[in-house]
Amino acid sequence: MPTFLPPGDNYDPFARFYDLFYAQCDEDIPMYLDFARAADGAILELGCGSGRLLLPLAQAGHRVTGLDGSAEMLARARERLRAAGLAEYVTLAHGDLRHFELAERFALAILSVNTFMHCHDTQAQLACLGCVHRHLGSGGRLVVDLTHPDLPTLAEMDGRLLSDEPVRDPQTGYLVQRFIQQRLDWANQLQHVTFIIDELAPDGSVRRTLFPFHLRLVFRFEMELLLRLAGFGLEALYGSYHLEPFGSHSERMIFVARRD
Repeated sequence: MPTFLPPGDNYDPFARFYDLFYAQCDEDIPMYLDFARAADGAILELGCGSGRLLLPLAQAGHRVTGLDGSAEMLARARERLRAAGLAEYVTLAHGDLRHFELAERFALAILSVNTFMHCHDTQAQLACLGCVHRHLGSGGRLVVDLTHPDLPTLAEMDGRLLSDEPVRDPQTGYLVQRFIQQRLDWANQLQHVTFIIDELAPDGSVRRTLFPFHLRLVFRFEMELLLRLAGFGLEALYGSYHLEPFGSHSERMIFVARRD
């Protein structure tokens, strides 16, 4: 029988699968290391997950705080940092990216790979950006990485089932297959996603977990307006992790904003 997870963005049940699918995603790391080198002070990553970015930032000598709403994700980040001998250099905070209060002020804040899309409406988006603004020092920067919405691709989010290549879980030895189903709610700019994760045991039995969550589509000028309303000045907009100029065919929208 499949395990049905509650709707929303509770990542605790998905934490044990997260690194199987995303640990090797490192294309954006050099970009963040460059932004970190230019920052004069501590760094805040919102939605830090299991520490994909925290580890290389700490290894480069930066003081970093990682905030995440999933206790299980933070536990995995803590273990990863401990194993690398970096636990004392990174602060982990359990909290909602829309409503958090930390004692420190930061020189750089990061919302990587679509993290901001977990704010599902304008109120949540402005609450998140307002929190970030309050936690940045004068002249502090915010980097937001979002998918550039591609209308033909979005039109294909009609419930069809896609799949990844199966991967082997080193902890259990099980073969893990992920299927992805997406539906688009155009009126509310919401992308309804379900991960269907099958774990295949050596005896042929299958354990299935369904993980539904939602993402808010964000368009270029909508994001620019949100940043301005939250008190940020837009410094640059790039179209790739190599900081290429943004254009119609760019796959990413990399917003660099400064606290006014």
